[in-house]
Amino acid sequence: MEIIALILFVLSTSGTPGPNNIMLLSSGLNFGIKKTVPHMLGINLGFPLMIVGVGIGLLSLFQALPSLFMAMKLLGGSYLIYLAFKIATTPVTAEAQPQSHLQAKPLSFIQAAAFQWVNPKAWIMAVSAIVTFSSVESSTIDNLTVIALIYCLFGLPCSFTWMAAGAGLKNILQKPLFIAWFNRVMASLLVVSLIPMFRAELI
Repeated sequence: MEIIALILFVLSTSGTPGPNNIMLLSSGLNFGIKKTVPHMLGINLGFPLMIVGVGIGLLSLFQALPSLFMAMKLLGGSYLIYLAFKIATTPVTAEAQPQSHLQAKPLSFIQAAAFQWVNPKAWIMAVSAIVTFSSVESSTIDNLTVIALIYCLFGLPCSFTWMAAGAGLKNILQKPLFIAWFNRVMASLLVVSLIPMFRAELI
């Protein structure tokens, strides 16, 4: 297995815009770093565990039942649209802070980890990493462990960067109106991120 190539792959897939990073950026701005840390950790532990699960058996299952994979993508897309709506409608007070009620809070560790299983980009990343970097000279478990560990180690700094960028924007977007529009833009980008993932099915 080419470790350097795998690290570059992880940095490029984890550092580019996608549902996870867009949500971290928005959460960092609306709730700050401290409250968004569980969300960030949920992503960076949940996704490596997903890689192991997919590599052990789910990939073969989805190859045998492609309709099941499509159903998962549709479920994930629907949930992303729901999350986009929540981001777009997050209320902001005069102090440029989100109002504290049940609909205005960041994802928890468990929610962020579970979200990876319905995140279309996460599925594409997991399958691509397994297919590209698994070595016939090593056992399946060894391959999956290395891939998962690399994602855990090098994905975390990428996630932190997006979260910190969102928190930094809070100092720039002081007015509630600016934050409200920022949330709407992030929600729109979240929906737009679905287009490449479903392009093959739409063409």
